[in-house]
Amino acid sequence: MVFHSILFEKPEDGPRGGDVPEPDFFADLNLDQIISAVTIGWDDYNLKPFFYTELSREAAITYRHEVMQDLDDADVLDSINAFAQGMRKMREHLAQAEKLRYRLQKEWWFLEAIVVYCETLVAFARDLPLAAPTSKGLGAFHQYLTGYVVSERFQSLTHDAEHIKRRLSAIRYCVLIKGNAVTVRHYDAEIDYSADVLRIFERFKQGAVKDHRVELRDWLDMNHVEAHVLDFVAQLHPREFLELTTYSANNASYLDATIRTFDREVQFYLAFRGYISICKAANLCFCYPRVSSSNKAVRCDETFDLALAHKLTSENAGVVQNDFHLDDEERLIVVSGPNNGGKTTFARTFGQLHYLARIGCPVPGRNATLFLYDRLFTHFEREENTKDLRGKLQDDLMRVHHIMTHATSRSVIIMNEIFSSTTLTDALFLSRKIIGEILERDLLCVCVTFIDELAHLGEQVVSMVSEIKPGDPASRTYRVRRKPADGRAYAVSVAEHYGLTYDRLKERLGL
Repeated sequence: MVFHSILFEKPEDGPRGGDVPEPDFFADLNLDQIISAVTIGWDDYNLKPFFYTELSREAAITYRHEVMQDLDDADVLDSINAFAQGMRKMREHLAQAEKLRYRLQKEWWFLEAIVVYCETLVAFARDLPLAAPTSKGLGAFHQYLTGYVVSERFQSLTHDAEHIKRRLSAIRYCVLIKGNAVTVRHYDAEIDYSADVLRIFERFKQGAVKDHRVELRDWLDMNHVEAHVLDFVAQLHPREFLELTTYSANNASYLDATIRTFDREVQFYLAFRGYISICKAANLCFCYPRVSSSNKAVRCDETFDLALAHKLTSENAGVVQNDFHLDDEERLIVVSGPNNGGKTTFARTFGQLHYLARIGCPVPGRNATLFLYDRLFTHFEREENTKDLRGKLQDDLMRVHHIMTHATSRSVIIMNEIFSSTTLTDALFLSRKIIGEILERDLLCVCVTFIDELAHLGEQVVSMVSEIKPGDPASRTYRVRRKPADGRAYAVSVAEHYGLTYDRLKERLGL
C-alpha cells in the first residue's frame, strides 16, 4: 500500500479543497461544543477541518478505527507522542529563528531545528516497528518513513548538519575587554584561572553563607555587543560560518511534505483520545461501531450524550446511560414523556453517535451498530427572527420543507418538538403528514414530541418514553425506555402527587 494519509485512506476521502465549513446541524447536536473542547490546545494543527469532514466509505472508517486501536497500545502511543514532541521542539526552534535579528544567530537556530528533525525521525523509524502496530495506515507510513530516512537526501541533510554543528562547537576564542574596547582573537592555549581562583577561596569558606551573586539571565536574543563579538568570531573562522550560511540557504525547504502532513493529521487521533479520557476514567464505555451503508438496523447499549457526559464527569457527577435499537423494518423512534426528562438529550445522543461514527471515532456506549448516512438533518426549536417577518409555524414549515427536499432514503433526521407553536389538532395533522413521508422514503428518524399519538403510526415506528421516579412524578430518572407512549400515566401520577385524583377530591370535599 502506498502511503497517502493517516486520516484518509484514499485521496477522494479527504476534503475537496478550500475551507471546510462547520456542518449546519452541529449546534443542535452540541457537536460544536464537543469539537471546540477536543481542539483546545491544538491550535497549531488546525484540526477542526478534519472533524468537519465526513467519510462516505465503510473502508475509510475502518481505516481510522484501525489506527485508533493501534493507539490503544501504550508502546505505539508512546512512539507517536515522542515523534510529536520532537516535531513540536523543531517548530519552536524555527519560530525562535524567525524572532531573532542577527543573521548568524538565526542560522544557528535553523541548524538546531534540522538536527532535532533528523534525530526525531531516526528515533521514530527505529521505535515504531518495535511497538508492532497492525493498522494499514501506520504500517504504510512506517514503510514510507523507513525509505525516507535511508534516502540520499535525508542522509546528506543529517550528516551535513552534524558536521557543521561539530565544527562550530569546536571553535575556541578569546575576548579581551579594556575600557570600552573589545578585542576578539584566536584562542592560544591560554590558562583558565577560574578553577584555581575558586579552589583558593574555598579554604576561607566557613559553613553556609549568603550568596551575594547577581543572577544574569541568559537571553536568547543577542545585544549589539554580543552580535559584534560573533561577527568577529566569524571573521576568525570564515570557513565554518560559510558552511553554516550555505547549508541554511540550500535547505530552506528541508521539511518533507508527507512527514509534515502526518505530524498534523495524527493529532486528530491524539486530540480525540485526550478528550474522552476523562469519561473513560469515570468508567464510561466507548466502542468502535459496526458501520453499514445498507443495513438500517441500528443499536447502541449504555450510550450517552458526550458533551453532557464530559461536563458532568469533570464535575464528578454521575452520567445516565440509555439503550436503543431499531430492528428489521423499524425506522423511526418517537420519544415522549414529561418535560426535562432527557428526551432532547436522547435525540442529540442518536445524532452524535452517527456523526462520530462517520468520522471514524469511537462512540459512547457498547455494541454499537450504526448507519452510514449520506446527509444528517436536524430540526430543533428556534427563536423567532423578527427580521424575516415569518411566524414560528411558517418558519417550522419552511425548514421541514427544506429537509424533505434534500433528504434521500439514506439520510438521518433528528426532529425536536416541531409545531409546538400551533394547536394540538394542527400539530397532529402536520406531524402525521411529515412522518408519513419519512416512512414512505424509508429514512431513519428520531422525533421528540408531546403528541403521544405519533407513536402509534405503524410497525415502522418505535415508542420510547422518558421515565419518572415511581411515586415521585416531580423527579426525573433521565432514562429513556422502549415502551408504549401513555401520557395519561404521567398525568395520573402528577394528580396523585398533588391530591387531585377523583377519589382524593371526593374525599377532601366530603362527597
